[in-house]
Amino acid sequence: MFLSVLSAADPSDEPTTPTLQDAQESATNAASWVEQNWSTWLAIGLRVLLIVIIAGVLRFVVRRAITKLIDRMNRTVQAVDGTALGGLLVNAERRRQRSQAIGSVLRSVASFLIMGTAGLMVLATFDINLAPLLASAGVAGVAIGFGARNLVTDFLSGVFMILEDQYGVGDTVDAGVAAGEVIEVGLRVTKLRGDNGEIWYVRNGEVKRIGNLSQGWATAGVDVTVRPTEDLDRLKALLTRVGEDMAKDEPWNERLWGPVEILGLDSMLLDSVVVRVSAKTMPGKALLVERELRWRIKRALDEAGILIVGGIPAQPEEQPATDRTAGVAAPSAYGSSTSPQSEAAAPIPAAGAPAAGAPAAGAPAAVPR
Repeated sequence: MFLSVLSAADPSDEPTTPTLQDAQESATNAASWVEQNWSTWLAIGLRVLLIVIIAGVLRFVVRRAITKLIDRMNRTVQAVDGTALGGLLVNAERRRQRSQAIGSVLRSVASFLIMGTAGLMVLATFDINLAPLLASAGVAGVAIGFGARNLVTDFLSGVFMILEDQYGVGDTVDAGVAAGEVIEVGLRVTKLRGDNGEIWYVRNGEVKRIGNLSQGWATAGVDVTVRPTEDLDRLKALLTRVGEDMAKDEPWNERLWGPVEILGLDSMLLDSVVVRVSAKTMPGKALLVERELRWRIKRALDEAGILIVGGIPAQPEEQPATDRTAGVAAPSAYGSSTSPQSEAAAPIPAAGAPAAGAPAAGAPAAVPR
């Protein structure tokens, strides 16, 4: 059977050995194909190389310009640091961290845009249709935008918050949803330390307003309420002396950024007058200055014999005299059986029955003594 199969095989199916002429024809065809397309390959390669070089140079120039801009901002902050103007600004270390964060974001965005554009141009050089790719990217972007819109909102809010320097680490802020000291600032979440030690994680997209209590300066205000008969000129001189003495002591001379001012009468009532005292303080130290100022004013008023009034004075409660007969009922006329009221209220006896007070039949009569 095996021999019959071999005999039935066609001799033309056997592999033929390539000859030198066939190899020469193949080499000639390849050489001619390369000769026809080498210019196209060279043009495409040079175009790709040119795109890559231009993108790399442009990326380097843009990143270098951003770095120089950030360094210039830092030098400007260091120049005003320690001066009167620098005292009203945030500290240099915080500005340096903020500028570095801004520079990092800008460099990343610039690199993404430049290299992404260069990649699309390289694909277009190889005659690749970019329409389906761009359409798919657009659909994916829309889907991601709808699915993660809160994440995008948080990220954009964090970027603008850093660019505008709304708050930083160490600031005391009121974000509406929470209030406390900022311990960490991110592009998506900001961490706050509350008054009771709790940590609040606030998404940047949820913050609608920010009240920063640590920028610029703060105001400490104290109301002094005295009797309307007090000498106001004497009181003003006393409060002025208290403010001057406080401004000379440590550490209040650094926390007070201006003299203690007597603003005048804040209100006048029949039984009291209110004098308003105010002072410009270091940001975040207004509460401490108010407490110390109240302490010193109270001591000064006590030494001068000036009374502080205000509110409703406590009245001593009067204890009524104890009446021993308060719980005893009044005597009743019905308590005596011989009283006219008791006799009138007695039931009428039946026929043949002895009257009330009469002896019964067969009973011995009472013998008078």
